[in-house]
Amino acid sequence: MPTTTTPTRSGSRTYRVTTYGCQMNVHDSERIGGLLEDAGYVAAAEDTQPDVVVFNTCAVRENADNRLYGNLGHLRPVKDANPGMQIAVGGCLAQKDRGDIVSRAPWVDVVFGTHNIGSLPVLLERARHNARAEVEILESLEVFPSTLPTRRESTYAGWVSISVGCNNTCTFCIVPSLRGKEKDRRPGEILAEVRALVDQGVSEVTLLGQNVNSYGVEFGDRLAFGKLLRACGDIEGLERVRFTSPHPKDFTDDVIAAMAETPNVCHQLHMPLQSGSDRVLKAMRRSYRQDRYLGIIDKVRAAMPDAAITTDIIVGFPGETEEDFQATLDVVRRARFSSAFTFQYSIRPGTPAATMPDQVPKAVVKDRYERLIAVQEEISWAENRRLIGREVEVLVSVGEGRKDSATGRMSGRARDGRLVHFDASGMSVRPGDVVTTVITQAAPHHLIADDLPTDHRFTAAGDAWEAGNRPKLPGVSLGMPGVGLPVGPPPTDDGGACCGGH
Repeated sequence: MPTTTTPTRSGSRTYRVTTYGCQMNVHDSERIGGLLEDAGYVAAAEDTQPDVVVFNTCAVRENADNRLYGNLGHLRPVKDANPGMQIAVGGCLAQKDRGDIVSRAPWVDVVFGTHNIGSLPVLLERARHNARAEVEILESLEVFPSTLPTRRESTYAGWVSISVGCNNTCTFCIVPSLRGKEKDRRPGEILAEVRALVDQGVSEVTLLGQNVNSYGVEFGDRLAFGKLLRACGDIEGLERVRFTSPHPKDFTDDVIAAMAETPNVCHQLHMPLQSGSDRVLKAMRRSYRQDRYLGIIDKVRAAMPDAAITTDIIVGFPGETEEDFQATLDVVRRARFSSAFTFQYSIRPGTPAATMPDQVPKAVVKDRYERLIAVQEEISWAENRRLIGREVEVLVSVGEGRKDSATGRMSGRARDGRLVHFDASGMSVRPGDVVTTVITQAAPHHLIADDLPTDHRFTAAGDAWEAGNRPKLPGVSLGMPGVGLPVGPPPTDDGGACCGGH
């Protein structure tokens, strides 16, 4: 059993986790919360100062560094006034900067990496006992994250990791050097965790990996991901299955078929493009080209005409010309993404692209970025207007509509992932419930349903939200059954992705 699950004598010490970056980091933070609670800590109330502050960091973009050190600076006087308070920094930036974090911010107590999340409770105890900073960075995975307890943030939706690490060598990305080579989780463990979540009321699951559709590489099954999607379709009570992120080079026809033929797999696909220029794609070491990418989009739309396709795009990669940028705009216009995550390229030390010649001036990058945004906003708005008058099924969420309190609306996600704000006046609708409503208005980033829902279904997830019960799972560790074969329940003891944009 890993030392990470050993309970400590932390008493009623409180904690708070701040997360930067991708969905993989959000899920890692759920594991950090589960570990700390197993060690006797309790989550701090919103308006209180916690005894332990944990920053789970990202290293993909430059502003993540700035935000971390800015927040650490704000905490210094708080720490000076409360000497018993502890600050821990983990995640990708910790893996990259290591001891530099303590050099720049000596008031930090613990630094841990992406491969040893489970060490945090022990490191906090050691730092408190020894009255000095503890820095522990491992070069390879200590235990697969699924073996760690998890405190889920949602009663109705859950992340489930199917793999960690990445075997790609994109020149702009530092993730493989920080999270290591891809390691695939056993299919039986994945399905056991999904079943355990459903048993606690969760109705939507998102399968996570740096490159989900290369899943199976470790055990030699190129079709494993499609099989996994179909196996999720056999889990009673699981209403929605999503996944992120695939890589175009590994995206195969069997996955499209599994999406189209498995009723609970949502017709939503996040397919990172990065650039529409073949020349830039080659410089990025993206092993597909424009025609291959658009061919996948065409096949998905042929099998699922209602599919909502989203993407990632980087503007201003070293050497990008106006002609290259126009090629990106061309793909955006042809693919008609429902939305896009767009990024201005910034140098990330440690990546091959950081030392490439012909770095694009920031003013040029900003101009191209704004032009790309304008084109995509127009497309998103047009695609959303096509849904006016259509009936959609919405899984009600919490905290997604910033203006809900002012408008009297509630919010949730349609099956294709679009955000829907709907009128629920006089109805006892709860996060986790499902409503059916008709779209009356559209904007680039959301849909509006001004009429009352035509149907409202109470759910176990809504019951859990009303009772204040979030799913909390022990680590799931089983044998190695094939995908789709029966598996046993998860053990009752504590048994021993990014991030994004791939």
